[in-house]
Amino acid sequence: MTMHAPDAPDAPDAPDAPVSLRTARRSRWRVVDIVVASIVAATVGVVFWGWSAGYVAVALLTVSFPPLAGLYSGGWLLAGALGALIVRRPGAALYCELVAAVVEGFLGTHFGWTVVISGLMQGLAAEFVFAAFRYRRWTLPVALLAGGVAGLALGATENVLYHVAWAGQWQRVYLVLTAASGVVLAGAVPWFGVRALARTGVLAHLASRGAATESAVRRTPA
Repeated sequence: MTMHAPDAPDAPDAPDAPVSLRTARRSRWRVVDIVVASIVAATVGVVFWGWSAGYVAVALLTVSFPPLAGLYSGGWLLAGALGALIVRRPGAALYCELVAAVVEGFLGTHFGWTVVISGLMQGLAAEFVFAAFRYRRWTLPVALLAGGVAGLALGATENVLYHVAWAGQWQRVYLVLTAASGVVLAGAVPWFGVRALARTGVLAHLASRGAATESAVRRTPA
């Protein structure tokens, strides 16, 4: 990532500014972006740790059909979409998901340091979706898609790491359920959460400061 002026809010682009200049400006990380992304990642890392502790009870409840546990998995995808929707800089989804996984690993989890591998794959998946829209669309459908694709990445990774012995049909059901969980918990929840945060004014120095009034489906003009 590259940085420019420490805490200066993004100034509106001049109407006649070249597209390349506007794109370069939106790609630069400022100090405030790094600080906020790090706080979001560390906070969600603690949430991940608690979420992993709760998985013990989920595993017991779903012992008769273990793939149902996929419905719980979206909580581990929250950091990527939330960080990207708040900071709105290239790399934010990957950075936040990966740092959150590292924090979870340091706090200690029965999944061990494999959570870092999971965080990397899930962060890359969410990042891919925001990159596909050139970091210019922060709408609800894009957030839902990012959560769903991250869910697929989670399901695929866990099928390799933990569920190799499962039948193929169980693994496919698990993929569908992790994607569905990602759509809700890592797509809808962070998108509406960022809108709520924007209403409080705490995002005033970030690119997402106008999120509260943005259309759910239409791109905000740059």
